[in-house]
Amino acid sequence: MKIIVTGTSRGIGKRAAERYIAEGHFVYGIDKNDGVIESENYKHFKADIRYKDRLPDITDAEVLFNNAGLQNSEDDIENNLKGTINVTEKYIRSNAKLKSVLFNASSSAVTGQEFPVYSASKAGLIGYMKNTAIRLAPRGVTVNAISLGGVYTPLNDVVVNDKECFQKIMDVTPLKKWMTADEVADWVLFLTLKNRSMSGQNLLIDNGEYDLNYRFVWKD
Repeated sequence: MKIIVTGTSRGIGKRAAERYIAEGHFVYGIDKNDGVIESENYKHFKADIRYKDRLPDITDAEVLFNNAGLQNSEDDIENNLKGTINVTEKYIRSNAKLKSVLFNASSSAVTGQEFPVYSASKAGLIGYMKNTAIRLAPRGVTVNAISLGGVYTPLNDVVVNDKECFQKIMDVTPLKKWMTADEVADWVLFLTLKNRSMSGQNLLIDNGEYDLNYRFVWKD
């Protein structure tokens, strides 16, 4: 398959792209930073998703994983919501063989407990996902979102590297763990490559935080 992944220069996007490639798929990576994946089955496009006129023309993709995102920045709405809309609208129109679209949202979209603008950007993403799922259902395209709790990524190093703060987070996390990028990739590949019947759903994957014992902890 030909697969589009945004935000492939680090973290979840990079690991998902690597896993797709390992399974024999071809990945188009889009990131505002330089590419870091070297493979004959990978093509990198350096582009900022906030600017729709700078997005590359791709017409043969079967999967779109909207992963690129910022956290607690001045551009959360412009990037996480509007930028993702730019990407989605362009590629759902230009890729006739599209089979699956997946959005990387956040548990904060469900709980509202984190940073105000970030939470709003991700909550908006879920609403947009449902709208996209309705529009693409007649084409047989599945459209879903994953809302993740804690994940070991560079964006979260600020608390992971603070032993006292991270221990407080573990104290209120029922499963006493965070996800690795590789574990997230397991979900991404299943939902985009295997799933053919679930659409319009937001999956909350947060180590039990929200339903079992929710209390948001972050570094002061």
